[in-house]
Amino acid sequence: MSKLLTKTPSLAEKIFSRSFSALIFIFLYAPIAVVVLFSFNSSKRNIVFENFTLKWYGEIFYNDALLDSFFTTLAVASASTLIAVVIGTLTAIAMFRYKFKGKSIIDALLYVPVVMPEIVLGISLLSSFALAHVPLGFVSLIIAHATFSIPFVVFTVQARLSGFDRSLEEAAMDLGANRIRVLTGITIPVIFPGIISGAALAFTLSIDDFIISFFTTGASAVTFPLKIMESVRSGIRPDVYALSALIMLATFIAVIIAQVLSYRKKQKL
Repeated sequence: MSKLLTKTPSLAEKIFSRSFSALIFIFLYAPIAVVVLFSFNSSKRNIVFENFTLKWYGEIFYNDALLDSFFTTLAVASASTLIAVVIGTLTAIAMFRYKFKGKSIIDALLYVPVVMPEIVLGISLLSSFALAHVPLGFVSLIIAHATFSIPFVVFTVQARLSGFDRSLEEAAMDLGANRIRVLTGITIPVIFPGIISGAALAFTLSIDDFIISFFTTGASAVTFPLKIMESVRSGIRPDVYALSALIMLATFIAVIIAQVLSYRKKQKL
């Protein structure tokens, strides 16, 4: 039995596994490579690559509409993520600590925004804002993005709480700590990696969202995805590719830093 488990793969198996892995990476990263490549294209039409140039990275700073949409997206994502993290974390802790009537119903309802098609959620939020007389714009965008981000934060923090040792809280309370002190000094530091993961997920979902933003924004608040969709009709400008490439570069750097910090933390343990 042990020989079967430690059997050396044949040449055909190696070729197949490596080819399959290569196809997966091509499928995932080829579109990203195309965006980066065309950000250096000298052609304004960006249909065929002509010559190498860096001018579009400078043109970004002269495209006020594009920059405004990008900064609007960052502002909406930051504000909605903060709201989602606070509400989602407290909800997850309450669902973990306490037992009450209707808990299972609330737990099931949290999945509704996740599994519901975005177009349905967008129409629902639009109708709600109309009934509540909330003007469509920056505030409505933040509320809408926080609404669909909260369940993702709850699920991420709940996953972290599943391995939480309640005896730590009990020991702290036996030593005289009140509930607020236990929450800030014991619970939150232990589940902090889950909170960070939930915040990163909420922030990414907010930046990437198009459908819900389309239904819940006004002319005064245009996000980056909406701006790109507008430019698709007349042809995507090369500076859009350049800004997209910079966003991807920032994302890769953030992922690398997170991996390095995680590796160093594991080495210290």
